[in-house]
Amino acid sequence: MTAQALVPKEKRVAQKRIALTGNHAVALAVKMCRPEVIVAYPITPQTPVVEKLAEYVNNGELDAEYILVESEHSAISAVIGASAMGARVFTETSSQGLLYMYENLPIAVGLRLPIVMGIAARAYSAPINVWGDYGDVMSMRELGWIIYIVQSAQEAFDTVIQAYRVAEDSRVHLPAVVAYDGFWTSHVLQPLDVPEDEEEVMRFAPITRSWVRLDVDNPAQLGAVGTPEWYWEIRWQAVETLRESQKVIEEVDEEFGMRFGRRYGLFHTYNTEDAELVIVTYGSLYGLAKKVVDRLRREGVRAGALRLRVIRPWPGDQLKKALEDVEKVFVIDRAINHGAYLQGPMAMELAATLQRPVYSALATIGMRAIDSDMIYEAALKVLKGLWAPYQTYTIGLRGGYE
Repeated sequence: MTAQALVPKEKRVAQKRIALTGNHAVALAVKMCRPEVIVAYPITPQTPVVEKLAEYVNNGELDAEYILVESEHSAISAVIGASAMGARVFTETSSQGLLYMYENLPIAVGLRLPIVMGIAARAYSAPINVWGDYGDVMSMRELGWIIYIVQSAQEAFDTVIQAYRVAEDSRVHLPAVVAYDGFWTSHVLQPLDVPEDEEEVMRFAPITRSWVRLDVDNPAQLGAVGTPEWYWEIRWQAVETLRESQKVIEEVDEEFGMRFGRRYGLFHTYNTEDAELVIVTYGSLYGLAKKVVDRLRREGVRAGALRLRVIRPWPGDQLKKALEDVEKVFVIDRAINHGAYLQGPMAMELAATLQRPVYSALATIGMRAIDSDMIYEAALKVLKGLWAPYQTYTIGLRGGYE
């Protein structure tokens, strides 16, 4: 499903076009969703998000409690506490900052708190690298968070709004993260459409307080000891809810499309209907993949591309249907699955989903730049049988396994 107008323009929310970086698009979306508590600890490349939110609060454009903490561990602790009290909350991080939050990330799931967090994706240290890849985001796959990966400033803006609606839905009550490319999206100025009337965002995603929360007038306990007799049952509720949240994600995306004219789906496909080769990737690399598809099509190769958008919950059934007739599925991962049989994390997921050979490559690790010619050459190696399935190759690594 494309992000095109789904209904006549005159029936949609009136919008205006502006230009913002991906980071500032996220900050604007958060502002329009009116969180009551924002917790900030700056780290490259997400710092402009929390800076802009501080500006909104300082200027009186956003009525929120803005807490500047001493570390990312404190940041996630504070949003957990505020969310447990029933507040709509937001925080943002990247890379080592996410690692510092790690102790508390599964707590947000177990307590069923509808936290929304942004990640401007960035490589882990060492060596110190402030540039973008998706190692940080991929490390969250086993924690129980809803995980979106977006392509552009527009999609980041739209998805933050959707994430609040999904996370706070009475059928969900789980934390959600909206991730996007560090620098290639976070710092690049892009055009985007935003509602002329900010109230339209709150009409779409009003604050709901249906989840269990701390209340001095109605005492309750959150985070009690989970003995062996109860722990699994409680965690399993979160497992099943995450799986079932896919329905809510799709419903919210469809309604957003009807109101605002843009819809993104669980994933996006390009020329896959008759494809013999499909290049699968995520984030801003999708633009290069589509360019390669066009080039291969001109040369008579039935090529297509697919961009993963929601990776938790994993849309396995839908992906299986979309790729069932494709002879060669070629996954370009932007994070390393260390020590695994397939070292691309999404290649591993797709191999398990499709239960047949998948071609795998790593690219842009530490934000190593590549171009469409390099992806094209890699695709030719797959087509000609020079690269084997169930192996992980590299694109752009000098002296790497190519």
